[in-house]
Amino acid sequence: MATFIALLRGINVGGKNVLPMKDLKALVAGLGAGDVRTYIQSGNVVFEAADGDAETLGERLGEAIEADRGFRPQTLVLTAQELRDLAAVNPYPEAVAEPKTLHLFVLERPPASPDLESLRAIQRDTERFELVGRCFYLHAPDGIGRSKLAAKAEKALGVPTTARNWRTVEKLLELSSDG
Repeated sequence: MATFIALLRGINVGGKNVLPMKDLKALVAGLGAGDVRTYIQSGNVVFEAADGDAETLGERLGEAIEADRGFRPQTLVLTAQELRDLAAVNPYPEAVAEPKTLHLFVLERPPASPDLESLRAIQRDTERFELVGRCFYLHAPDGIGRSKLAAKAEKALGVPTTARNWRTVEKLLELSSDG
């Protein structure tokens, strides 16, 4: 059994795409997964699976949600090791002291031709970012809600992303090692 982490985008936000975590757990278990655990209401699931790769598991979970709920959220699945690797190469280790200011945008795949110049053009003096493989790291000490860079990152990168703050990353790493 391998440990996987599913990151769902756009559920339980503003009363749209409502998916209670107990229902999400049941859907993941229905795919044959074991030891299913969730973290907060925004779609973070840690589970064990014997078969399938991360991409296939993400497709299957998206299909199951669509069949059950009538909407299909973007669903990125990583192995626990992939998330550990992304955390290990964090270019801003000093920022972990303020975990809400550091965000990992997990990309569906590494971008072929990201437009980083357009991001540099709108970057605040306090913001820093780095693209490493399939992860875009953003340190936004003034908050992500007001960051133009955060809002424009996905378009500039040219691939679907979903972001998690460092606190969530740490909790997912903890949950994935408890399994």
